[in-house]
Amino acid sequence: MTTIPSDDRYDITARSAGLRRRKLTEKAFAGLAVASAVIAVGILALVLGTVLHKGLSQVSLDFFTKARPLFGQTGGIADALVGSALIVGMAMVMAIPMSILVAIFMSEYAGPRVSVALRIVLDVLNGVPAIVVGIFVFGLLVVGRGQSAIFGAFSLAVLMLPMVARATQEVLEIVPRSLREASLALGVTRWRTTVSIVLPTAIGGILTGVVIAVARVAGETAPLLFTSSIAANQVSTDVTHALPTLPVSIFVFSESPDPNEQAMGWAAALVLILFVLVLNIVAKVVAARQRRRSEGA
Repeated sequence: MTTIPSDDRYDITARSAGLRRRKLTEKAFAGLAVASAVIAVGILALVLGTVLHKGLSQVSLDFFTKARPLFGQTGGIADALVGSALIVGMAMVMAIPMSILVAIFMSEYAGPRVSVALRIVLDVLNGVPAIVVGIFVFGLLVVGRGQSAIFGAFSLAVLMLPMVARATQEVLEIVPRSLREASLALGVTRWRTTVSIVLPTAIGGILTGVVIAVARVAGETAPLLFTSSIAANQVSTDVTHALPTLPVSIFVFSESPDPNEQAMGWAAALVLILFVLVLNIVAKVVAARQRRRSEGA
């Protein structure tokens, strides 16, 4: 019968105690992670439940086809939907091409120092509060000219530009360098390589970044309060004048003493949440499809 030396028994006991301690620590962190996920989902469920409970009663055909109501009348958000579509669409036209060009310059042409400097600039711009952007555009364009949908779109484009540029730049960095080198080795110019090889490879990630940026700016209120909030209660497509938008309409409805208009504000918030949800689902689907295509290739 062999006996284990006391030193070896002490080492075995210490290792067993250390193993139990590590397992308990792992279970504790796993429990904290699960609890955090449950809390996050619970908060989202609480927000959605509240919005559904207070706003679903106002959702009807008239709600989507009539303009914002006057005092004592019934109405809807048709004017706000049209105005938001026009302003967000113009913001996309302003921001997306410039954002992609900035990302291409950072990834394909700029040196390391210039690229790092541009990243810092974009990160700082991405962190600027929306209300500061609204005040900036107000002082730069609105003062002396009056509010207009174009100025509102410009303020949203300023917010969208750094988001799309950084997302596009990160996606372009993932494209294998071997694809660029193979194209350049065949005598293809750099700009042609970028347009024909790099961008098609990264198009899924670029679209994902664009969709997420659009979902973010579509709900911004502060810039539009300074640039496109004094609008008539009617459906209009004249972008040279201020147009009603969904976020501003939610703000106005929420400040109203009329319970019906407050309920309309909740209903408009529900529409905005569903719009953001649909855009995020589209972004996930596009990203998953592009990932499967890349894995298949």
